[in-house]
Amino acid sequence: MRDLSPPGALELATSIRTGERTARDVVEATLETLSSKDRSIHSVTHLFSEEACRQADAVDALRKRGETLPPLAGVPFGVKDLFDIADHVTTAGSIVLRSNPPAKQDAAVVQRLRQAGAIPVATLNMDEFAYGFATENAHYGTTLNPHDTSRMAGGSSGGSAAAVAAGFLPLSLGSDTNGSIRIPASLCGVWGLKPTFGRLPREGAYPFAASLDVVGPFARNISDLAASFYIMDGGDRIPEPAVAGSWETLRIARLEDWFADNLSEPMVRALESVCAALDVTRTVSLPEVAIARASSFLITAAEGGNLHLPRLKEQADSYDPATRDRLLAGAMLPADTYLKAQRFRRWFREQIHAVFRDEADVLIAPAVMGEAPKLDEPTVTVGGKVVSARANLGLFTQPLSLPGVPVLTVPVLVSKGLPLGLQFVAAPGCEDKLFRVAWHLERAGLAGCRLPKCAGTV
Repeated sequence: MRDLSPPGALELATSIRTGERTARDVVEATLETLSSKDRSIHSVTHLFSEEACRQADAVDALRKRGETLPPLAGVPFGVKDLFDIADHVTTAGSIVLRSNPPAKQDAAVVQRLRQAGAIPVATLNMDEFAYGFATENAHYGTTLNPHDTSRMAGGSSGGSAAAVAAGFLPLSLGSDTNGSIRIPASLCGVWGLKPTFGRLPREGAYPFAASLDVVGPFARNISDLAASFYIMDGGDRIPEPAVAGSWETLRIARLEDWFADNLSEPMVRALESVCAALDVTRTVSLPEVAIARASSFLITAAEGGNLHLPRLKEQADSYDPATRDRLLAGAMLPADTYLKAQRFRRWFREQIHAVFRDEADVLIAPAVMGEAPKLDEPTVTVGGKVVSARANLGLFTQPLSLPGVPVLTVPVLVSKGLPLGLQFVAAPGCEDKLFRVAWHLERAGLAGCRLPKCAGTV
């Protein structure tokens, strides 16, 4: 039986490089898929049809002249609606910015992907100003989970995760402050990377909380994810999995205590199966995780509120009321509270650095408590109590935002049911260790993406 799953980024690039397909054909098919099928999940906010086709024609012209094509030549990708795309207004999921002048140039990571031949085709839906875990946007609508459209896609990069999960795009870009890549990657069942803080350039990505924000990719397989990361990192080559070294030499441990509570039964089984496959027998406990989560929340609220306060004084009614109220609350936080949170952050960073030095190379934890919550019943259970999902989906991601370490969301392959995702965590700058473990799990058939019913083909 012919494999009907959508091709990945590197597979598409190879087919274009060998002449099996043209870049124009790939881009036109992608745009048609987005136009005809996205209405089922609402992941797209704007298409760049003419520009994308012009860039595709340029790629095809290079090949006709016999020139060497770059590694992602002709590969379409989408960006969260907070990345600058030259000659277009960056709205960050809000109507507040729609009167701004168009961007003069692409965001830095978009430029690097373009230089590698990739072609931006769409901006993707998000929570307004990236403040949320649900991608319920008062201006542009709610993004739905491709695996069950009655459920949340997660956020704030929900459009980016959903478009990849649905097979509409092989790659997309998101941002992560407190879990905005990891949560939708988990709920939608795709690979997502929150890189080391400061490793990838953020120029041209609309900020939320400057001391926590990172940008990173989503993909349907780990090779595509790693390739896009290394290109955005400024590399001139894409390392092969075999070159990276064996996962078996790594010390891998499971985070316990805070990260072992409030889990659904399917998540418990998924965590246990992955740990068994990796022969994980040791556990690690991080200190004061509850305070780490609170500190991350406070820093985000204060920095986001401070950023938006001047505009809120003039255009408060243009904001989504839920976003507006949280930003105003953050702007009113006392400076002493913010400083205490930052001081705690330095201490917590030292603690997790000590763990990586003395106990483990890679840590494993759940990304969220379980499967995607229902849209009409947006709750999760924490400490035996039913609480708001929007406020608590970051229970496991927020503490790991604070120290600035790289975190890979691994989609666990389950025989049935909804997607589940785990966080794999490493020391700063050690994304390669995460990829080594991920490549093993993917080859072993324990991690990867399942195709939803609404899947597109390129």
